[in-house]
Amino acid sequence: MSASMRVIDGDGHVYEDAAAIAGFMPAPYDRYARLTGVFPPLDHFHTAFIDNGFIEEMMERATVRRVGPAEWVNFLEETGIEFAVLYPTAGLACGKITDAYFANAAVRGYNDWLHDAYLRKSSRLKGMGLLPIRDMDGAVKEFRRVVKDLGMCGVMLPSNGLKTHPGASDYWPLYAEADKLGACVAFHGGCHDQMGIDDLNVFAAYHALGHPLGMMRALVSMVYNGIFDRFPGLRVAYLEAGVAWFLTALERGEGSFKVHTPFDPEHRLVNVPKNGDFRAYVRKLIRDGRIFVGVEGDEPDLAHAVKTLGHEPFIFSSDFPHEVDAQLCKHEIDEVMESSELTETDKQGILAGNSRRFYNLN
Repeated sequence: MSASMRVIDGDGHVYEDAAAIAGFMPAPYDRYARLTGVFPPLDHFHTAFIDNGFIEEMMERATVRRVGPAEWVNFLEETGIEFAVLYPTAGLACGKITDAYFANAAVRGYNDWLHDAYLRKSSRLKGMGLLPIRDMDGAVKEFRRVVKDLGMCGVMLPSNGLKTHPGASDYWPLYAEADKLGACVAFHGGCHDQMGIDDLNVFAAYHALGHPLGMMRALVSMVYNGIFDRFPGLRVAYLEAGVAWFLTALERGEGSFKVHTPFDPEHRLVNVPKNGDFRAYVRKLIRDGRIFVGVEGDEPDLAHAVKTLGHEPFIFSSDFPHEVDAQLCKHEIDEVMESSELTETDKQGILAGNSRRFYNLN
């Protein structure tokens, strides 16, 4: 790695310590969390699949339930990564908590635990908070708290488990708060049930489709519903689905907009003129630092996506400790560094600059 080339991990993960999180939750929810866990199951497949020695392989890599803050700092040292922004694992299912009181207790407990266990241990570890998204008043209040009091970069919303699509007016107060705070919002896959793929019998197929389906739904619903026009300071990332879904979403979004331009008498939808250039609209959002996309270093379509859209939306993500160790992460960084199809400016943007802009890591 070039001495002048910095790297920021825009999407790493923690394994939740349910007992420790429960210690930050008020009674009686603390006792319930210790008994049953803090978050619902991600889906039926994550809790029941057997995948050709996957668990044994991960245990050998020391990446299952044995990674805490010390291991995260060691990972940064081994890989030469400057900062890492941390997302949940079990907490990817936070949108499935329907009891508003428990949801508030659970996400506050998680946010306080993440701050105490990770962010206070190292200034190189950054956090994204969770919200009780079925209680919008509580969500706005907690958004403000995690940014102002806990110093987090912003908040994560699950791409699945919401009570309605992300462009719906239900979530406008949340986007307004992000705009006001100058904080970011990231959609993250991982919770994939009730997406029309529950009957798949192979976890790899379920996993392959769940992430891009959730991201396409989130992006297209937000763009079509004019969210980026209504909240001009809002920055949104769509994480852990690669780059190909983004190109597909833009292609389908553009073509469908041209032949099915929405009837919008109240001017509530996307501000693209009839038969206008939908792709140019999204490209402008990218150039303005409004839309970002998480990528890993070994993606075969990354150079093509950069040639098509520029490097500006793409954020390097390790996904550590999910299926990744330091050696594999260094290999993926090298894949970006050694690419003959990317310029030095492209590489600097993907590996660090774009994360710095999205998360406001000044």
